[in-house]
Amino acid sequence: MSPFSVFYYLLSGLLYIVALPLLIILSFKQKYKESLPARFFLFRNPRFSPKEGIWFHVCSLGEARALQPLLERINSEDIKITTITHTGFAEAKKYKVQTRYLPYELFLPFWMRKERLLVVMEAEFWYMLFLVARLRGTKIFLLNARISDKSVKKYLQFGWFYKKLFDCVEIIYAQSETDKNRFLAMGAKNIEVIGNIKLSQKIVRTKEYVKPSCEVIVGASTHATEEEAILKAFVEYKKQQKDAKLLLVPRHPERFDAVFGLMSGFASQHAMACSRFSQSASFDGDMVLIDAMGELNNIYAISDIAILGGAFREDVGGHNPLEPAHFGCKIITGKHFFHQKELFKYVHHVQYVATDAIHKALLACKELPPSIVEETIDLQSVVKKILEK
Repeated sequence: MSPFSVFYYLLSGLLYIVALPLLIILSFKQKYKESLPARFFLFRNPRFSPKEGIWFHVCSLGEARALQPLLERINSEDIKITTITHTGFAEAKKYKVQTRYLPYELFLPFWMRKERLLVVMEAEFWYMLFLVARLRGTKIFLLNARISDKSVKKYLQFGWFYKKLFDCVEIIYAQSETDKNRFLAMGAKNIEVIGNIKLSQKIVRTKEYVKPSCEVIVGASTHATEEEAILKAFVEYKKQQKDAKLLLVPRHPERFDAVFGLMSGFASQHAMACSRFSQSASFDGDMVLIDAMGELNNIYAISDIAILGGAFREDVGGHNPLEPAHFGCKIITGKHFFHQKELFKYVHHVQYVATDAIHKALLACKELPPSIVEETIDLQSVVKKILEK
């Protein structure tokens, strides 16, 4: 390894020692009790089998789900997947392939084996992952690669570092021409623009629910502070649309109880009824907390309006609009959708508003058509390249 790589590795070890007490504490929290022990202590996180295969690395739920159409076309028994988050891990397990959490960089030189190919999704730029893969003789592709508007300045400031990382990469499949130019500015080579592979994702429901005989609004993939803004808007909207119903789907399951407490407070204050979906599997009441995983597409399928979370805060970057658009929902979202900018480019009839304008956007839905997606993507060239021996 180069002097820089040795320095980087030693620094990662120092950071690990400093963070160790915090890592131990966080490992007992529900959200991290599986992922942190696996990633930082290699607990129940063995190496992949020695047989060389195609290794996909994704971060979380959305990226893991986006692999589906690609894996169907590859149809190989030697697929392996690593993830960062527990929701991504649960989604990856559905493919019935070898699935692991990606260990912290300090452990990668001992944990990684040689694979035929490593495909890294979106912006998972871990230096030791790329370096060790190259030293093992593994080819590296970047797929769905992007650099967001919010992150580009930071990337360019450390362009010398990312050039070292991208020197390990054989080909970069970028989401857009803008992303391609940003990679070029950091010294990357062999870049091909193919669009966002999430456009090829199969969007299906897993259950069929009977739609309530009223206007249904879903607050989807919401984060802290967003639920309160949606509830306030819904209370006002109810004054004009008395039979409207709100289904609230928080992004993270560990927040279910806190969100239900917030909903209960609004319900009692405004003489409304609220319920938890997990207790009755029904949509009774004015407001229903969908406190079950894997139900969002099923809920979109019975909804008229989707208030899409993650974009009403400056630090999240928005969530995938293709799913509510596929089911014909009228989409309302915030203005901070920088991580999903490429996807929103393909979705039409979306209202982008501040939190204090959600009520006004709900009223405007009366005059607006459903949101639609008008774009597709051909993955054949990517599949062909991946399958090359």
